[in-house]
Amino acid sequence: MPVSLKEENQKLFYSISEVAELLELNASTIRFWEKEFKALQPKKTQKGNRQFTKKDIELIQRISFLVKEKGYTIQGAKDQLKTRESQRENSEETEVIKKLQAIRRKLLELKKNLD
Repeated sequence: MPVSLKEENQKLFYSISEVAELLELNASTIRFWEKEFKALQPKKTQKGNRQFTKKDIELIQRISFLVKEKGYTIQGAKDQLKTRESQRENSEETEVIKKLQAIRRKLLELKKNLD
């Protein structure tokens, strides 16, 4: 029976076998992707066992979708992830700028009311 992230909300780390079962992948595929995708860097125990976070698992899911469902090559998936990351960063920067502009307007309004 596959491991569910929802069932184990309290769990911080997952073993490679749990991730493989959850995502219906081979552990060897996950290890290969770890070498290919710099963003995928699970924590390792002193014994060298990988410990995957929910964020790691989400990244593996995206890689799996791009490679297995969409048919991207490894390089194509890397490029796609970079593009998405860049778009997300730009989106976050835009949000921060909008919030700062709103704060500035409020401060100018307060200053005007004090004068």
